[in-house]
Amino acid sequence: MKNTSGKGRARGKITAGELDRKFERGEDITGFLDFKKATVVKRVNVDFPVWMIERLDNEALKLNVSRQAVIKMWIHERLVRPPVHKHF
Repeated sequence: MKNTSGKGRARGKITAGELDRKFERGEDITGFLDFKKATVVKRVNVDFPVWMIERLDNEALKLNVSRQAVIKMWIHERLVRPPVHKHF
């Protein structure tokens, strides 16, 4: 990996293609990254019955996305929805 010092490093906007090329050449691209906007991701394993997997796969096929994308989308929608207070 090439070692580039911070001197003279461009810190402006860069196209995705240029960033990819710099990365593939082993150049330091950290000056182009905004770590304040980084998201911490944790992996979880969830077991689903076969019928749920089949329904998720059908939905993913209709939306042309992955099964994981459908699960994330649906959970996100539920978590950002205002809570429903049921009065018994």
